[in-house]
Amino acid sequence: MPDDDAVVLARLREGDEDAFATLIRRYEPKLRVYVGGIVSVEEEARDLVQETFIRAWRHLDQYDTQFRFSTWLFRIAHNIAIDHLRRRRQPTISLDLGEDGEGEGMRLDPADPRRGPLGELANRELALALAREIERLPPSYRELVRLRHLVGLSYNEIAELKELPLGTVKNKLFRAHSVLRETLGHYLGQLGGLG
Repeated sequence: MPDDDAVVLARLREGDEDAFATLIRRYEPKLRVYVGGIVSVEEEARDLVQETFIRAWRHLDQYDTQFRFSTWLFRIAHNIAIDHLRRRRQPTISLDLGEDGEGEGMRLDPADPRRGPLGELANRELALALAREIERLPPSYRELVRLRHLVGLSYNEIAELKELPLGTVKNKLFRAHSVLRETLGHYLGQLGGLG
């Protein structure tokens, strides 16, 4: 399976319909997490991701190869999810965070490797507190945090997807991390902190 989307897309344009299955396998898990974070209902997220791939297939001729395929695909998924929320009229978001591999070496991972009942209780409490505090972030910070930590996009990919300058993305994520660090100080002190 080629790693480069351009190679897979070239195969697709040459008539290899199995190439699209490669793209689905590559992006379906990340899209499900991303869309699930927006709509908060796993079953709806699965349907919306399927709709994303159908729309991408139908409009593949509109894809501009000067941009990353993943950016185009995530933009389609984002628009579909937002349209779905507008129809549903209940814009709720649920999410968990992982580890930040760039920047300040921040760790927001409630799945601490501790063993034993007290460690597991602390992890559950941190996970709940983290989800609660992320919900309280301004929407623009919340979405960037979700893209970075939940979906696993790089700062550059987020900047491209959101059509923001890279410095703006880094600044907003730094501010979001600072707010989370401050509001979760009690839990993080118990678990060794954010570094």
